[in-house]
Amino acid sequence: MMQPPPNRSVIDQYRVPPPKNLREVPGYLKTLLSAFFKRMGYIIKIVWEASPAIVFVMSFMALFDGVMPVIGTYITGQLINKLSSAYTGEITNFHIITWLLVAQFAYLLFNSIIRRIDGIVVRISGELVSNHIKIKIMEKAKEIDLKSFDSPDFYAKMENANREAGNRPIQVLNSTFSVISTVISLMSYLFLISIIGILPALLVIVVAIPSTIINFVYRKKNHDYVFRRSKDRRQMSYYSEVLVNKDLVKEVRMLGLADDFTERYKSVFKKYFGGLKKLMLAEMWWGIGATLLTTIVNCILFVSIARGVFRAEYPVGDYSMYTGALNAISGGIATLITTSASIYEGTIFINNLIAFMEEKKTIVPTLDTPLEVKRGVGHTIQFENVSFRYPGVDHDIIKNINLTINPGDTVVMVGLNGAGKTTLIKLLTRLYDPTDGRILLDGHDLREYDVQKLYDMFGIVFQDYGKYAVSVRDNIAFGEVGKKIRDEKILEAASNSNAAEFIDKLPDKYDTPLMRYFEENGIELSGGQWQKLAIARAFYSESDILILDEPTASLDPMAEQEIFNQFDALRGDKTSIFVSHRLSSATTADKIIVLKDGRLIEEGTHAELMRAQGEYYTLFSTQAKRYITPIDDNEEKEPPAKRGGKPIFKGEDDYEDPFSG
Repeated sequence: MMQPPPNRSVIDQYRVPPPKNLREVPGYLKTLLSAFFKRMGYIIKIVWEASPAIVFVMSFMALFDGVMPVIGTYITGQLINKLSSAYTGEITNFHIITWLLVAQFAYLLFNSIIRRIDGIVVRISGELVSNHIKIKIMEKAKEIDLKSFDSPDFYAKMENANREAGNRPIQVLNSTFSVISTVISLMSYLFLISIIGILPALLVIVVAIPSTIINFVYRKKNHDYVFRRSKDRRQMSYYSEVLVNKDLVKEVRMLGLADDFTERYKSVFKKYFGGLKKLMLAEMWWGIGATLLTTIVNCILFVSIARGVFRAEYPVGDYSMYTGALNAISGGIATLITTSASIYEGTIFINNLIAFMEEKKTIVPTLDTPLEVKRGVGHTIQFENVSFRYPGVDHDIIKNINLTINPGDTVVMVGLNGAGKTTLIKLLTRLYDPTDGRILLDGHDLREYDVQKLYDMFGIVFQDYGKYAVSVRDNIAFGEVGKKIRDEKILEAASNSNAAEFIDKLPDKYDTPLMRYFEENGIELSGGQWQKLAIARAFYSESDILILDEPTASLDPMAEQEIFNQFDALRGDKTSIFVSHRLSSATTADKIIVLKDGRLIEEGTHAELMRAQGEYYTLFSTQAKRYITPIDDNEEKEPPAKRGGKPIFKGEDDYEDPFSG
């Protein structure tokens, strides 16, 4: 069954269905709280791993932010009261006013210093946590099965987690501690205002409810709209990136595509922004209505407090203190709303990260004590009724393969594109496990071996080989990573892959940085040069089985044949497996494997398969004709367009093997 669309499945996976009736409300709230505390626990764990000091500093700041505003309001109120008393002559000594002024300025200084420290701590924390999460993602990525990367849903989660690793955890934790400090402030202000009665505080809370509902509803609507129109956002991102893509800029410029993609971007943005603007305006008008209601209620309360001061029921400074408390309660409730929404938005990232980190690895040894591969000896490989299908695909790519490769064999796999050649290599190297059947190495199931030591026995060059933005030397040395680089072996590998000639012409030879990602003097290699470096990696590795999976596609036929000859001469008694569309390499192979639609349809030597006149004969003969076009003196003088219907290839009866000998 095919995978569901990535964005939709990510939303649905973590959305808790709302209750259908009152009986479901307790369970619904329990589920929400359970999910919330799980995420918060995970965030605190991540931040604690990055640096325990961050958690302590944030805890202190939560307490500080909760208490300090109340202290400031109280000091200001008392100062106004004393100044008022001094004005009326009730106080004649300036001493107490001096101490209140000292307290106020000490409060302001201390608050300012703490704010600056907090700003620096948040920035440092962000860097530390970002680094920690990226390392966790990298460590996890190296052990995740290859099949996980075939799932669009999983890949979307990984990308989201990786992209937002720098700020989301700290933002969510800051928001959570902000909620705590806001609650502390609200409780403190409620205690303060209870002197004149609890009714004013309750009234402020009640009129904040409409704002709460509006804020929550429209944050949710905005959130859902963004996800629902994710295609629009991806299109805008794609259209804008096409114009600055290094690999596409030449074609975009030559074909004059810039204006077309710009117009496409504008069209999608207009449609996307239209809906977003509509939501924003609706939220604005509802918000204005809620603000008017809040302002009217606050006006009534302020008049009531002012009347109490006018009637000498409260000191003058209490007006500032109580109205400040009411404003703080109203603002605190608004903060709780917006902060809670911020935490809610952060849960998508957290769930992506949790799902990524909890991805189960299945490419593991089936034995508690895995077998170790014997090195430096010949190996027998057997495929027994092996079938395979990729995750999310409803048909087999490899179908009931039975095959034996003996120690020291030179094997060539041939077949049209999509025949299953590369997939068979992935199964042999245990990047994937068969859906059915088994693969034996020296008589034992491949799944019984230590995975990393199994990988170490292969020297492989894939058709989509890596191009690494490091030096030439490092690119070659990656063939045996983790071991000390041996320069003499680097030179030997470069010579064997025919890469030494162009490397010696580079500005810094083997120390030349490749690709212009990081260094101004970085060099861009041609496709053929990159392939020779990839092949040099295989020569550099000390492996028992050499595999070349169409790595020479960018080389000319002569260079390709020379590479194969080099491998054949240097492999000794090692098993070698070649995959190539050019069949010249097959003529001297010990075994040719012909694949078609995932099935092994022919197997034998070149001579045997040519005599059988089956699929291999057809492929080889068709390709060979391209190299034996008859040309006479008249044809040389005539342009191809004037040759009319004259055949340019020899007939089947005149066929000669151009690769023999």
